[in-house]
Amino acid sequence: MKHIEKAADLESAVRQARQQGLRIGLVPTMGALHEGHLSLVERAMGENDVVVVSLFVNPIQFNNKEDLEKYPRTIGADLALIESLEQRLGGEGKAAMLLAFTPSVDEMYPQGEPKEVYHFGPVEEVMEGPRRPGHFSGVAVVVRRLFDLASPHRAYFGEKDYQQIAVIRSLLEQIKYPIELVACPIVRAADGLALSSRNMRLSPAARAMAPAINATLEQAAEMAEYEEVDDVKEWVLDTLASFHEVNPQPDGLRFEPEYFEVVDARTLQPIADWDEAGSDGAVGCIAVWLDGVRLIDIVKF
Repeated sequence: MKHIEKAADLESAVRQARQQGLRIGLVPTMGALHEGHLSLVERAMGENDVVVVSLFVNPIQFNNKEDLEKYPRTIGADLALIESLEQRLGGEGKAAMLLAFTPSVDEMYPQGEPKEVYHFGPVEEVMEGPRRPGHFSGVAVVVRRLFDLASPHRAYFGEKDYQQIAVIRSLLEQIKYPIELVACPIVRAADGLALSSRNMRLSPAARAMAPAINATLEQAAEMAEYEEVDDVKEWVLDTLASFHEVNPQPDGLRFEPEYFEVVDARTLQPIADWDEAGSDGAVGCIAVWLDGVRLIDIVKF
């Protein structure tokens, strides 16, 4: 693994790789790595000659300053995880060369806060979009910057951030970069909770309670076989909102569902009937507050 902090050094490294005809994969992260991130890196290493893993907490995608301040930063541990993964995969045969990119804010945005703004139409007008104004434009700005610096052939994103994948797909269409977007399955803990950097902010009691989100979504997928869309949506929201009444929790812990939407898997537009979903099917997307932490997850119908 090579640790790079300067944008110019990253550009130089990938330029040399491309001149040698090597394939480059990019795994953008905000650090605080977990097994979900490592699964993206491992897949990228299996499909490319060089893999750039970026670790950068992007301030312009946070519309909540408190969330930005509380976002976990564990660069030392992250680099150790990446190096350990490289050593393990290297012992199993051919593995890609890893570049860990950890820029400062000034390095990413040398001219100060970027002025460009991206719009994604209907894709950003649902779910996260209205609740986090400016978030997806901020994501697009940093992802395009990473695309420009890393010059990848493929970019890897996890499906937990399902709407983000649709936004990046739209971004690629707008900027016309020949980059393959690779959407990777969610990695879950043994109890079903979708792995997330924010999980480390949960208290032990909240962490024990959190798997009920996925359990509820799995039951919703079963209900979809015989219930209408609106009935499934209502059941999910009611089940989580009343969870603490059926299962009393310490310290008054309770789920506070923000939304649960059933949408077309490609367009992300809400559907009122299962038959309205296109060839990619339907997806249920949820955001839930627990213990002051906002958790998101999805279920495929």
